[in-house]
Formats: sequence, structure tokens, C-alpha cells
Amino acid sequence: MFSNTIRRGLSQSSKEISSMIRVNHAGELGADRIYAGQMAVLGSTPVGPKIQEMWDQEKAHKAKFEELISKYRVRPTVMVPLWNVAGFVLGAGTAMLGSKAAMACTVAVESVIVEHYNDQLRVLMDDPDKNKELLQVIQKFRDDEQEHHDTGLDHGAEQAPFYRALTQVIKLGCKAAITVSKQI
Repeated sequence: MFSNTIRRGLSQSSKEISSMIRVNHAGELGADRIYAGQMAVLGSTPVGPKIQEMWDQEKAHKAKFEELISKYRVRPTVMVPLWNVAGFVLGAGTAMLGSKAAMACTVAVESVIVEHYNDQLRVLMDDPDKNKELLQVIQKFRDDEQEHHDTGLDHGAEQAPFYRALTQVIKLGCKAAITVSKQI
């Protein structure tokens, strides 16, 4: 009963915060699974340590959003099982095309996530004191994601076969996942 009272009393701002936490958790789960798929294929190659480094950051991001889900009593997206599988398949599938294709995947995903986090930061900056913790978390994670994006470029992403087509398809998928995860 208490949680129903809380849900009914949520302001638009609280609903926005819940949506942000839900979608960011889903995104970090997806990123975790993408890097898991890449490591399954490329872990023992020269690029393996760099993928592991980025994966470790994504694991920390996911853990933080799991903490925030609990703290703010946010329902995770019902899409978690699908994102779990889809992320791994995307990571492993692009890695099977080679390290440059895996890095192209990273560039595509992270470019969408950086843009997504920037959109959230603009909303949170309307009242930076009210949601200070979330603001700081998203700023830090956005910077990490930008670093992953740049790492992908530094490791030859643009030399992947069909780079433009591959990244455009991945970006479309990411944007669709964001739209769905915000709501359900």
C-alpha cells in the first residue's frame, strides 16, 4: 500500500527521474552484455585487454544503476531478458567480423549513449541541486562513454567493412531500445 501511495504521488519530475534510472540501467546492462560478447570472441587477441578495460567500466556503471534502482524504488524495464541476449549477440556478432567491426559497434553504441546522457543532463541542469547524485553519476558515465567512443576510433573502427551501414543500423537499434526502455 505504501508503494502505491508513493507511485500515485509521483510528480512529473519523479517520473522523469524513474524513467532516466530505468533506461540507464537497461543501457548499462546492454553495454555489459555487448562487451561480454566481444570478450568471448576477441578476449585472447591483442585488443582483448582494451575491451576488458571498457567492460570493467560498464560493469561498474551497471552496478551503480542497480543501486539507484533499489534506492529510488524504480521498476527495471521488462525488456531486461531481451536486452541481455541482444547485447551479447551484438557484441559477439560484430566481434566475429573482426576487431575493427567490434570497435565500430562500440563507436555506434557510445555515440548514441553520449547523446542520450547529454539530453538527460540538460533536463537535470534545470534544478541541479534537486538531483545532484544522479547528475554527477550521469556526467561521469557520459565522460566514460565518450572515452569508449574515442577508443573505438583509435582502434580502427572506421576501417571496419561497411562501417557506415553497420554503425547506422546499430545506432537505430540503440535508439529504439532507449525509447522502449523508458516506458516499459
